[in-house]
Amino acid sequence: MHIAVAGNIGAGKTTLTELLAKHFKWEPHYEDVVDNPYLDDFYHQMERWSFNLQIYFLNSRFRQVLQIRESGKKIIQDRTIYEDAHIFAPNLHAMGLMTQRDFQNYSSLFDLMESKVAAPDMLIYLRSSIPNLVGQIHKRGREYENTISIDYLNRLNERYEAWIQTYTKGKLLIIDVDNINFVDNPEDLGNIINRINAELNGLF
Repeated sequence: MHIAVAGNIGAGKTTLTELLAKHFKWEPHYEDVVDNPYLDDFYHQMERWSFNLQIYFLNSRFRQVLQIRESGKKIIQDRTIYEDAHIFAPNLHAMGLMTQRDFQNYSSLFDLMESKVAAPDMLIYLRSSIPNLVGQIHKRGREYENTISIDYLNRLNERYEAWIQTYTKGKLLIIDVDNINFVDNPEDLGNIINRINAELNGLF
């Protein structure tokens, strides 16, 4: 079984992945942020490094999805291969930070990869407002994220919402994270767990 957690920067994907993995005894697969050799350069010079960064993420996530399916285990994944292709790369292209040539090359590669992998059995989308995202980003204090603008986050949020409206690849659970605290409030986490159980077991 393959569960994936999707959402904007600072929405709480990694934390929720960790908590759900612990509760359900699922194996967590995290986004490759620590070892990503392009991330720091990208945030300082987006136009120069956007294509390199997106190709790195695409490669990393394609490899992850293949491993998930081959393992036969119950796995929860922090961010999906679709978010790069439907949100981050098109956004960079629309902002003039990725050339048309690079974007077409990237999109063609994604289409090929997508045809070779299966979608998650369930997608959990963390919906968040911009103030909440900004607060979370500041709280975790990653130095390379200090240069992220409100405009950039806003554009990503709009694309996330547009993408999630058309998502039909599998079960979908939308969690509004603005008014809950699944880290410090066991009741909030319990509600999410109950919703996941209902979705997975078909108890609506």
